[in-house]
Amino acid sequence: MCRNIRTLFNFDPPATDEEIHDAALQFVRKLSGTTKPAKRNEAAFERAVGSIAACARELLDALETSQQPRNREEEAAKARARSLTRFA
Repeated sequence: MCRNIRTLFNFDPPATDEEIHDAALQFVRKLSGTTKPAKRNEAAFERAVGSIAACARELLDALETSQQPRNREEEAAKARARSLTRFA
């Protein structure tokens, strides 16, 4: 599950709220051990996703670097190349 969480810092353009929400969702799924909570746990599950997404946004907005922003397409191409090597 957590392999789907990607680095979101120092990209051009910056991480979107959707990307941060998706990472928070994966994190909560990993912690809870479930991809879809029971009806009685849905509210707690969604609150946790919202809280973690808000904390992640706060963190990303506060981080500083002297490095140039990374290019999303280049990073995606590198990931595809690693995947081909790994699963070839």
